[in-house]
Amino acid sequence: MINIFNYIERNSPIHKLTGATKLIVMLLWSLGAMVTYDTRILAIMPIISFFLFAISKIRLKDVSFMIGFTLIFMLLNNILIFLFSPTHGVSIYGSSHEVFSILGPYVITWEQLFYHLNLVLKYLSTIPIVLLFICTTHPSEFAASLNKIGVPYSIAYAVSLSLRYIPDIQREYHDIAQAQQARGLEMSKKAPFFKRLKNGAAILMPLIMLSIDKIEVISNAMELRSFGQNKKRTWYTEGRFTKWDIVAITLGLALVVASFVMNYVNGGRFWNPFIR
Repeated sequence: MINIFNYIERNSPIHKLTGATKLIVMLLWSLGAMVTYDTRILAIMPIISFFLFAISKIRLKDVSFMIGFTLIFMLLNNILIFLFSPTHGVSIYGSSHEVFSILGPYVITWEQLFYHLNLVLKYLSTIPIVLLFICTTHPSEFAASLNKIGVPYSIAYAVSLSLRYIPDIQREYHDIAQAQQARGLEMSKKAPFFKRLKNGAAILMPLIMLSIDKIEVISNAMELRSFGQNKKRTWYTEGRFTKWDIVAITLGLALVVASFVMNYVNGGRFWNPFIR
């Protein structure tokens, strides 16, 4: 069964950080990656990202589905950008160094290739950090961290319930699919694609009904416990800040500052190596 957006328990320094720290660092890291196209910074960020991923003890096979999905999306994004704007890099960097011509306006230039390189580096910079946050932060701890930065606890708790329910949906879908196949519903690659698609749709109705039943049970349980009556609440999984939390947040702030500084030095978001 494929795991998507699941908390993976490990004994690592990343897991020991508080949920609020990991959320703040992820937001700072994403901001730092978004505000600049300086290739020098974007080249360093993936190295740090994969290093943090390694010390978290999360294996690549644990997140292989999301990595594969991200790589496919990244490839499609680059292809579509080139198809609809094959000279976008030329307009950004203000020069044109042709590599070879394909057809009509579709000309491969070093400027366009350099622009696509920056896009790839942006993906490689941010996706590992997002996956790291998801896989090392317990849903309850995530809700506590959202509440700690000012999000109302009712919204934070709703997000926590959604993350908790994703593994349940995967498990229920797998169980229903196994039951349907035992009754003769073909879901393997032996069946034609459209038949598998039609048979897959037959699983959705039982899954929806199970989900509605579970939502009703959870709603009744929360209502019986007077959820939402008070303006504030305490969190069992809320952790205390340590020196390592301060170090992590400081590094995140340093990255954002470095991105803005390089934007000022470069006179814009883009570092232009084609200027002589």
